Amino acid sequence: MPDVAIHVEPRNEFGKGAARKIRRAHKVPAVLYGHGTEPRHLTLPGHELLLALRTPNVLIHLQGEGVDEIALPKGVQRDPIKGHLEHVDLLLVKRGEKVTVEIPINVLGEPIGSAIVDQQLVTLAVEAEATRIPTGVDVDVAGKDAGFVVSAGDITLPEGTTLVDEPEALVLQVIAAPVAALPEEAAAEGEAEAAE
Repeated sequence: MPDVAIHVEPRNEFGKGAARKIRRAHKVPAVLYGHGTEPRHLTLPGHELLLALRTPNVLIHLQGEGVDEIALPKGVQRDPIKGHLEHVDLLLVKRGEKVTVEIPINVLGEPIGSAIVDQQLVTLAVEAEATRIPTGVDVDVAGKDAGFVVSAGDITLPEGTTLVDEPEALVLQVIAAPVAALPEEAAAEGEAEAAE
């Protein structure tokens, strides 16, 4: 499970003006909450946070003035046009605690011939220990033919991880590639319909 240490600063000024000032300094306002504690308002370095958030379910070690905690990003707000981070909600977690997260489903290999993969789910909801969240699960379709189906319950999860999604939920299926009518066939069908 990837984790990143980030130095944080307490945040005492609130409102749009204060948030803009923080962003101009290339930092991101954040709120840390969980375990029945009072929410804590923090400021995180923008570039370090952006790099950390590239990894799904990254554990962030928050260290700074009066703060030494482990957190999971739970809500990330980005500027809809420029894409930069505007605000982050962080969930306080403890070692040994179970959390529910979405992990990516990685499809490996290619099916037989012209068959194609119809993937219905790209993530799987699982419960895992906060410090041992899997980075993802693999589904191998190498050599599979049309008719091959994988449901959420068919996926082998890492030890200590349990499925939260419905076991019957369709993850993917291998289907025959749609066949386009050949130009001559299409023309013949058009002529036959015109003759009727």
